[in-house]
Amino acid sequence: MMETRWAYLIHLLAWTLPVIGIQLALLVNHYKARAGEVLRAVLPPALVIGVYLSIADHLAISTGIWNFGEGRHVGVYVGAVPLEEVLFFLLTSILVSLGLALFTALLRLKEARAS
Repeated sequence: MMETRWAYLIHLLAWTLPVIGIQLALLVNHYKARAGEVLRAVLPPALVIGVYLSIADHLAISTGIWNFGEGRHVGVYVGAVPLEEVLFFLLTSILVSLGLALFTALLRLKEARAS
């Protein structure tokens, strides 16, 4: 088990970036020329949710509702929120948004085959 201040960031990027890469490849393959349009529709709401959750986390940390142990983060903060937490909120929101776009595409394919 990795016990360094880089562990959270490394694990976060190691499990999210490959999945986001696969999602993007599938999305581009399915939507082809419309992929850019779909991404412009899907990514802004994900970023808004990620920012919202980061603000909520900032408020919770600032008021002492919770905290993070020293030495568990790289030491870069956005307000009171460790960088890794902000990235977690942004990346998971992107994963969910891309997943929903792909799920919608899958449903449409299934409906088209059924008709």
